[in-house]
Amino acid sequence: MLKPSDFPVAYFSLEIALENSLKSYAGGLGILAGDLLRSATDLELPMVGISLLNDQGYFQQAIDSSGRQQAEPVTDYDFSKLEKLAPIVSVNIGQEPVKIRAWQYSFRRNTHIGPVILLDTNCPENSASARQLTRRLYSGDKFDRLKQKIILGRGGYKMLQALGYGNLQKLHLNEGHGVLAALELFLSSSQPDSDSRLAAVRQQGVFTTHTPVNEAINTYSVKEMLDYQPDFPVNLPGLVQEEQINMARVGLYFSGYSNAVSKSHQRVAQKMFPEYSIQAITNGVHAATWTAPEFQELYDEYLPGWRSSGQKFLQASLIPAEKLAAAHQGAKRRLLDYIYQKQKIELSPEIITLGLARRFTPYKRLDLLFFDLERLLALQKKAGPIQIICAGKAHPQDQSGQAAISRIQKIKRDYYDQLKLVFLEDYDLGQAQLITAGVDVLLNTPRPPFEASGTSGMKAAHNGVPQLSTLDGWWPEGYLAGKTGWTIGQGLSQADDPEIDAHDAASLYQLLEEEVLPLYYQQPGQWQELSREAIAHNASIFNTNRAMQQYWQEAYKLAAVK
Repeated sequence: MLKPSDFPVAYFSLEIALENSLKSYAGGLGILAGDLLRSATDLELPMVGISLLNDQGYFQQAIDSSGRQQAEPVTDYDFSKLEKLAPIVSVNIGQEPVKIRAWQYSFRRNTHIGPVILLDTNCPENSASARQLTRRLYSGDKFDRLKQKIILGRGGYKMLQALGYGNLQKLHLNEGHGVLAALELFLSSSQPDSDSRLAAVRQQGVFTTHTPVNEAINTYSVKEMLDYQPDFPVNLPGLVQEEQINMARVGLYFSGYSNAVSKSHQRVAQKMFPEYSIQAITNGVHAATWTAPEFQELYDEYLPGWRSSGQKFLQASLIPAEKLAAAHQGAKRRLLDYIYQKQKIELSPEIITLGLARRFTPYKRLDLLFFDLERLLALQKKAGPIQIICAGKAHPQDQSGQAAISRIQKIKRDYYDQLKLVFLEDYDLGQAQLITAGVDVLLNTPRPPFEASGTSGMKAAHNGVPQLSTLDGWWPEGYLAGKTGWTIGQGLSQADDPEIDAHDAASLYQLLEEEVLPLYYQQPGQWQELSREAIAHNASIFNTNRAMQQYWQEAYKLAAVK
């Protein structure tokens, strides 16, 4: 068994999805982090994850009688999955010393353990306010988030040293939340001068950006940063621009390798940060986590070895069409049974079912399908009935996202007799697994170019579910006309069009009416071929085993994966 000193890579992420009983994630960023660390364990790569212990989670969602989202703390966090660790470290937040303790969660494969260290300030030695700092994910204002960044980055690096991870060669900073780990490394360096220290830090720093717009990146004035971090090296050339400290730029500044999370995002990020060289490592999903039991059984029979090698999915043509159809119907029935159990709504396994499940925020446009209700209702009469399953949370401070949820709730009430529409509350890992495997089409409608990657369609592809999406994020790499799904609109060229929502909605309705529904209802054999091609072309590439190998070889530049 490896010792902490044998681990060369530490992965810093404010959220990491571990499992459903541990609410240490809010959405795609955390789910990706968890999937990457699962794949590192599967590949027996010595990599330690580090995050915060959010024992009250992101929030627990409920929809009230008027259709509004209500956000409450999580109360069922499962500490039995965690091992409490002995070391306690301290960081200064402003003038206040804050104690940090740690817990370990472990991914396991054979004798290999992939540790994830979760940091916790709920210590009796801390002030009442400090004890609350790590309890809720993304709570409070940008200054509360800065305090969490200090704990994750500086506290996380100190904790790793205290735990014996003393031979780290790479600090992987997942988004701007963990970048102060590089600052701690810089300030604690024994190098004789700033240039030597900076060169040494950049040799270790790896930064991944997930954000395609500057407005979404936390930025602090010099004064604000110095109020909370008096030793922040504001005089380092190029670190501060126009008296502002952009946390993504801090990550880029301290890293020798930086990447975006899809090829289209790489082009956007390079324009945002032209002074840095930004590569592309497209996201993936953990195959075994996101493949439904029905498909796992099928792949074990026809594609043995698929859990460790995505290349096995290229042989999807070996799967008989009738068995592919039966596996999908099994996954679909489990989803429909879950809906009936939760809401007593009975959906038909014979009707095409569209899935809309992700974070509710304006650019994702989860309500685009309902842009023209008359058109949506009319196309059903012409091409066939549809069922729609929605799920997702809006940040408690995102009024636009919450308004979109309320609109969907109103449509559900007002058009109950004309439109089969379900909204599942409190979207989580378990629901995501059911939806991405059980729907017939995964619908994805971000406004280009604001989706950095997206991974729901990748999860769907592992279950033979095609995607209907705007040409954004990973989809320009995954879309093959007539093989993996459909594309809405004309792609990134529409981004500045003031009528983009109307145009994309019209394109969506036309695709449903003229291509998607006729194929589903009239040509089941061709639909099964579409399902098989989605597996072969997309599951084979868009998995985290491939992504993790790419990080190991291109970003970390460590010995090749076994």
